[in-house]
Amino acid sequence: MQRSQPWNSYKKIATQTASPGHLVLMLYDGAIRFLEKSLAGFQHDDPLEFGTAVNNNLQRAQAIISEMNHSLNMEEGGEVSANFRRLYHYMETRLQEANIRKDKGPIEEILSRLVVLRDSWAEMLKQKNGQENAGATLSLSAAA
Repeated sequence: MQRSQPWNSYKKIATQTASPGHLVLMLYDGAIRFLEKSLAGFQHDDPLEFGTAVNNNLQRAQAIISEMNHSLNMEEGGEVSANFRRLYHYMETRLQEANIRKDKGPIEEILSRLVVLRDSWAEMLKQKNGQENAGATLSLSAAA
């Protein structure tokens, strides 16, 4: 029995049952994880290991950012969606440059931007859940 199967099952169930807000958080987490792995690839002395680690993980991070970009609701999101579209496009471009040049700088830049976005998103979800829980408590108190 493969050891990764339970983890893969958990990830599959988590993505199928997560709210849209938590899915976005999971995407941010994934992109951050792949960028961190890409940066770790710079420590390899072997050129093949170096190139493979940097390239493969950058491509995975780019795929996540691209998916987030293409999932934006431009009709309902208005200016906010337009701003995110420009930001995600910028991130994709910088990561392409980093991959071509095998340059840490753009990776570190995009990683720091994603961490800020991820932390802000997590805080927004936390506040939203707190408000929903407070509303449920008030409803229960009023019913009693």
